[in-house]
Amino acid sequence: MKITILGSCAGTEPMPGRHHSSFTIEHNGSLFWIDAGEGCTYTAHLRGIDLLSTRAIFISHPHIDHIEGLPHLISILEKLNSRADPTSTVLTGKTIDVYFPDLEVWEAIMKMNKYTFPAYDNNNIEYKPTCYKDGIIFDEKGLKITAMHNFHMGKPQKGKPWLSYSYRIEADGKCFVYSGDLGDPEDVDPLFDSCDLLFMEAGHFQVDKVCRYLKDTKKSFKQLGMIHNGREVLADAQGELQKGRDILGDKVFIAEDEMVFNL
Repeated sequence: MKITILGSCAGTEPMPGRHHSSFTIEHNGSLFWIDAGEGCTYTAHLRGIDLLSTRAIFISHPHIDHIEGLPHLISILEKLNSRADPTSTVLTGKTIDVYFPDLEVWEAIMKMNKYTFPAYDNNNIEYKPTCYKDGIIFDEKGLKITAMHNFHMGKPQKGKPWLSYSYRIEADGKCFVYSGDLGDPEDVDPLFDSCDLLFMEAGHFQVDKVCRYLKDTKKSFKQLGMIHNGREVLADAQGELQKGRDILGDKVFIAEDEMVFNL
């Protein structure tokens, strides 16, 4: 699977060369989106990623820095599809699964776009929204995604759903874990066995705190990418990187927009 980071920044004010959280996974000819921060569609399209191969979209939680690019993504998918060859069996009758912790937010996004969609003559994409819970939420053609709630948005009131999740993503004998935003680094424990690549957020925690936790708990991983980087980390990225490497060695890196990983 091929992973492309589209946004590596936390929900700060605009930062040079960085956008809010988003990355894509390309696997077996299909495209998968994990979060959709602003600019994600722009970056993906200009990098030559085939947006019309989108199979599913996964939103870790409904904070604006993880969903602000979603209305634009949906709009561009519709626009590109309206211009495609209508005889193509790949592009007609397409279904895109959308995994969202709160379907009210998804419905609001679709209402936002309702005045745009009628302009497209070939509007034949079906969106299938699912309000997911803990466990395996996607398992198709060798790609498996497991979700586990975390405490970033607190514990929900009785009868209400969890609103923030982390993911374990497996394919082709490889695995990576995406923390999403966390209440505490230990929130990822239920998803952790070992992994080839670990994306841990650095918007709410300093790099050294995350690295100490991972070392103290003897987590097994080949690479650690600090993602969702906040203002304090970005103010001295090289200094923060060195702090992490002093604890865990060269396996630590600060994620940047447009980084690509092949697992």
